Amino acid sequence: MTKIAIIIGSTRPGRLGASVAEWVRGIASRRSDAEFELVDIADFDLPLLDEPLPPSLGQYAHEHTKVWAAKIAPFDGFIFVAPEYNHGISGALKNAIDYLSAEWHDKAAGFVSYGGVGGARAVEHLRVVLAELMVATVRAQVMLSLFTDFKDMSEFAPDPRHEKEVDQMLDQLVSWAGALRTVRAAS
Repeated sequence: MTKIAIIIGSTRPGRLGASVAEWVRGIASRRSDAEFELVDIADFDLPLLDEPLPPSLGQYAHEHTKVWAAKIAPFDGFIFVAPEYNHGISGALKNAIDYLSAEWHDKAAGFVSYGGVGGARAVEHLRVVLAELMVATVRAQVMLSLFTDFKDMSEFAPDPRHEKEVDQMLDQLVSWAGALRTVRAAS
């Protein structure tokens, strides 16, 4: 069975990502073609990248890195639930991504973003970062506006049209994640 992580990409107190991720998981749970699991980067207490060697060597010195690597490695794909902070992704999400290398390789990713302009620029940033890590990103994405999909910019209340967008993103993601398993098996 294809395994997809729904990664909550913010650790900020009062963050909106957890409610968005739960909504995505609810929609995803209706499917029978993949398993979906919430992964909250806040649960891993990753300090600013403190590994003495580059992650591309896969020689992790710290226990927190080994635990993070063990969590990410089994997944075939990822849904990044990403806020937009200053035209990019959160520092916590970038840090969590930077900790690892091979654990991301030859897997697929989709995006559910939120912000003043739907988090579009955060996804642009993520696509560039993930390309370097050999993650194939799907075209379909979900962009949630702080002005129309959140009451008072704090309570998540998505427009119903976004549910179809989630399904489209999931269709592409599950397909690509399954196909990339053959690439990983060959290497």
